[in-house]
Amino acid sequence: MENLGSLAILLAFCVAIYAAVASVVGRVKRKPFLVVSGERAVYSVWVLITLASGILVYALMTGDFRFAYVAEHSNRTMPMLYKFAAWWGGQEGSLLFWSWLLSIYAGVVVFTNRRRHRDMMPYVVGVLATVQSFFLLLNNFVANPFQMLATDKLIVAVPDGNGLSPLLQYPAMAIHPPMLYLGYVGFAVPFAFAIGSLITRQPGEGWIHTTRRWTLVTWLFQSCGIMLGAAWAYHVLGWGGYWGWDPVENASLLPWLAGTAFLHSVMMQEKKGMMKVWNIVLVSATFFLCILGTFLTRSGVVQSVHAFAQSDIGKYFVAFMAVGIAATIYLILDRLDYLKSEAQLESVISRESSFLFNNLILLASCFAVLWGTLFPVISEAVSGDKISLDADWYNRLMVPIGLFLLFLTGVGPLFAWRRTSVESLRRNFQWPGIASLVLVGALLAAGVRHPYALISFGFCLFVALTVLTEFYKGGRSIAGKNKLNLARAMAELTHRNTRRYGGYLVHMGIVLMFIGFTGHAFNQANVKELGVGGSMQVGHYQLRMANLTQGETPNYSWSRAVMQVTKDGEPLGTLEPEKRFYTASRQGTSEIGLRARLNEDLYLNFAGMSDDNQRAVIQGYVFPLVSWIWIGGLVLIGGTLICLVPSKVKMQYARTQVVGVVRKHAPVQK
Repeated sequence: MENLGSLAILLAFCVAIYAAVASVVGRVKRKPFLVVSGERAVYSVWVLITLASGILVYALMTGDFRFAYVAEHSNRTMPMLYKFAAWWGGQEGSLLFWSWLLSIYAGVVVFTNRRRHRDMMPYVVGVLATVQSFFLLLNNFVANPFQMLATDKLIVAVPDGNGLSPLLQYPAMAIHPPMLYLGYVGFAVPFAFAIGSLITRQPGEGWIHTTRRWTLVTWLFQSCGIMLGAAWAYHVLGWGGYWGWDPVENASLLPWLAGTAFLHSVMMQEKKGMMKVWNIVLVSATFFLCILGTFLTRSGVVQSVHAFAQSDIGKYFVAFMAVGIAATIYLILDRLDYLKSEAQLESVISRESSFLFNNLILLASCFAVLWGTLFPVISEAVSGDKISLDADWYNRLMVPIGLFLLFLTGVGPLFAWRRTSVESLRRNFQWPGIASLVLVGALLAAGVRHPYALISFGFCLFVALTVLTEFYKGGRSIAGKNKLNLARAMAELTHRNTRRYGGYLVHMGIVLMFIGFTGHAFNQANVKELGVGGSMQVGHYQLRMANLTQGETPNYSWSRAVMQVTKDGEPLGTLEPEKRFYTASRQGTSEIGLRARLNEDLYLNFAGMSDDNQRAVIQGYVFPLVSWIWIGGLVLIGGTLICLVPSKVKMQYARTQVVGVVRKHAPVQK
């Protein structure tokens, strides 16, 4: 099996190189059979990588501890779900998983575009196959998942493995990494189309429509991955936070920010023929930020709870990024005449200017996060000391940027294309603005003094009212014409223009998430050592330890505190935070006790035992409004799915003009 797995990824590497070369040579030399052969090679790569992946997964599920990867990341007592998740739980397996997902994306691209974009598809295939070849190069020669444990050239098997990291043995972690990978890997597709359009100088905008949809799909996966990661951090790490500005967390945020900027600015190119260079740069930056995130996770240059062990694989990523970025810059500069805008910005107060400001702020936030993430590496290279920037640094910078983005989320849709009249501004801004000011005044009267919290709540109401107003006005118009109730009319309105109103729902999801973020300003905490019968207070909650128990399973031993909860004298039940110690990996984790409500969460963490081993260390927190983050995330995902549904009223897009197509059945020269 190990030989078959190694042979499969070696053959996949060779076939991927052939796909890249055959596609490009076939297009340049006008050899249709080579182009078709290159596309079929893409399918072959998928078959070979699927075979290799199946072998590795089978070894993990059956506990074949002759494999070094299986011995390192699995053991006999792990549940089957986590044995399967070990596929992407380590360096070698995760790279194979990346290659497998990319082979699926490439196959889908080839199949869905077998009759479209024929002039640039060979270059699209060439780019995807080149990226595929790079990751298969790593799988074959740097991080091979089919290495065997051997002594004196004899293959041996250990009695049991080390097991998956306890932090990853959580149900959401069977979903979180694949979602992030689907985002990371998927951004290669828009990049490939962008490069293909540059090489062939596509005069139409049809490729932009295809690229936008692919970007939206991968952005959706990336959003799901980030939300699942935040939920994992909140429920597993025991510190009570959902975002700590960890370098690997930042690495997932960077392409999301750049992709968000592209999804907004691409509308400028579709409707106005503007920002063509900007869009190519954004698509390319998003892809290379994905590669950078993969590099940060695997190279060991930054310290993170999410990172893999330090290795020398980073130099391969640096070389790949250097060559790829240089080639992309050259291609953009060489095609500047083709990328000229077809229109100019006519007014600062217009939909176009709001998109431009939105892009600038998103890119500013992206640069700030990138600078903070790479600062330890830069400081070590310059001064020899690795200096890390803490969460307070990010918060001081990113909170104002986030609030400005939130404001633009509400303002942008109120502007008209080209220019907006003063009367239109007054009509659209008056009531949302007044309502927001009233809310801020009421909060001040209630004793809220945190300036950012006041601004955030005011902006949240402003944006929510603008979104609801758009739905109400459109729904009322349809209801009057078609004699429908308002709810059905709004559903019909959304179906008629899914892209626009799905986008509004995404904005509403952002609003709800900001409500949850704002609750951070009012967090409360207390830490105390408690024996059985001991009590403590956190905010309005009184906690009493009713029992302290211990036990073990084949996979781990545990200690559990049974905490009785009352609020203002009213019993609310019990919470049972738990501390676990995993036998195989010799690592500990926390299972929190959580009482989640819309207004606030009561969060208890069993941090460990006291020095005399007689009392439990209980960390108690009250986190206001956190549940709105998860609700907002679900609304954002729902809005994005609606955007992917074709509109009932067909939107018109420019079609890509085909230049110099090689016909498959060309006449034979005699």
